[in-house]
Amino acid sequence: MEAFSDGVIAILITIMVLQLGTPHGTDLAALGPLVPVLLAYVLSFVFLAIYWNNHHHLLQAVHHVDGRILWANMHLLFWLSLVPFGTAWIGENDFAPIPMAVYGVILLLAALAYGILVVALIAREGPDSTIAVAIGRDVKGRISPLIYAIAIPVALVAPYAAFGLYVIVGLIWFVPDLRIERSIPDPHPEGHQADRS
Repeated sequence: MEAFSDGVIAILITIMVLQLGTPHGTDLAALGPLVPVLLAYVLSFVFLAIYWNNHHHLLQAVHHVDGRILWANMHLLFWLSLVPFGTAWIGENDFAPIPMAVYGVILLLAALAYGILVVALIAREGPDSTIAVAIGRDVKGRISPLIYAIAIPVALVAPYAAFGLYVIVGLIWFVPDLRIERSIPDPHPEGHQADRS
């Protein structure tokens, strides 16, 4: 499941890179029209990197997966697969209101899908499992959808303000979430000590 998800996210990033296009000129001024496209790409790249990073940590804390988890994971990947579409739409239309709102809907539904995956993993592993203890109250996971839900109507009247709200969510998650990493015992403590010497 992890390898498949990694492959999907890698393909999504590749699709976004291919959508960038090239400037129609040889001076720096030729980059001007591409600024919205580049900003959209950077933001979406950060979001996909955050999902990849946290998905990787989630699966480190899991011992078994079942059908419910596999479908929850596919649900997440479905919404992430729409990120290149949303990225291209906002970038090519200079952050117009409707594309910015739709982009927010994609981000909101991806965040909710990630939450559903977490719930499925905790249900499978148990309330006292490593993942359940590490996730805890999941403040970041609760705040992010709320910010997206606010940003969607804001996008219809002030699209750049909505973009700012999307950036805030990215910044919240940009600092790595180490809760799960700290909760997993190191399987090779002696090897790490040898590496340090």
